[in-house]
Amino acid sequence: MKKTMRISLRAGERIFINGAVLRAERKATFELLNDATFLMESHVLQVEQTTTPLRQLYFTVQAMLIDPRNADKARALFDEMIEPLLAAFKNETIRNELQEICKLVANGRTFEALRVIRSLYPLEEAILEGDLDRASKVA
Repeated sequence: MKKTMRISLRAGERIFINGAVLRAERKATFELLNDATFLMESHVLQVEQTTTPLRQLYFTVQAMLIDPRNADKARALFDEMIEPLLAAFKNETIRNELQEICKLVANGRTFEALRVIRSLYPLEEAILEGDLDRASKVA
């Protein structure tokens, strides 16, 4: 039995579904009746927001989801990025989650990979700010 996904959009809000960009002219609710890859506009990272290593990784994975025609190029970039990230981060939580992200991407589960990356933002921020007390509490 397939699950349906109910999605509500505000007027002017966009959603990215299977590489297509849709914009609601007015408030709308609809159901996805089959499997589809989608990303809500509120989770789309703009290039000027890629200010940290994990945000750059997110942007790359996001490109795989939003632009399926160029997903191979984005995947190649992801593959180039992941090893240096694993080497750069000493925090075990981030390292373990990066390995999980690799598995998710390898299995085509980019939406879940994005969710995991987003969950690491507070920890990354604490580490980059040198706030090891906060980093240990976030982890």
